[in-house]
Amino acid sequence: MDWNFRQDAPIYSQIIEGFKLSIASGELRPGEKLRSVRELAAWAGVNPNTMQRALSELEREGLVYAQRTSGRYVTEEENSVARVRRQLASERLSEFTAFMNRLGYAGEDIIGFIKEGEKPNGNS
Repeated sequence: MDWNFRQDAPIYSQIIEGFKLSIASGELRPGEKLRSVRELAAWAGVNPNTMQRALSELEREGLVYAQRTSGRYVTEEENSVARVRRQLASERLSEFTAFMNRLGYAGEDIIGFIKEGEKPNGNS
């Protein structure tokens, strides 16, 4: 994970997004143990309370779970991983579509670019 935080969103939400992407992409494998809150906070360069808040939200969403004496782990629930994968893809697709609409492209044009791997300027 790359921890270059942007100014346009709260740090804890960017941490959540980073973990979601790592889980959805398989970078973090099902059942994999996460480092401690303090280790993760030091790695990301954030306050442990910020990291705790992000991890608690990931737990609430079912993407990580805690075992009382041994730490936190990535979920092994395939449906949860598939859900977050689809959610991330949908969000990026919406952003892309809005951007293309702003450039003056619509439905079939956008689909054509995706299918053919063309860039909007006509170069491949």
